[in-house]
Amino acid sequence: MGSGLKGQRLIALFLLGTLLLNYPLFSLFGGAIEVAGIPLIYVYVFFVWVILIALMALVVERRSD
Repeated sequence: MGSGLKGQRLIALFLLGTLLLNYPLFSLFGGAIEVAGIPLIYVYVFFVWVILIALMALVVERRSD
């Protein structure tokens, strides 16, 4: 994988993160619903954060064949 393709994938992940952590989606999870005693908004933010970090690690650590 070339450096240019890696950069494009990282930019795409940044844009995905921006969309997922933006107000319209936050308002969907902002209610009084709780998961195991934790407000749903916190679960959503943590889940999105972990997924984005895992995807970035895959992009950065992937070997070029």
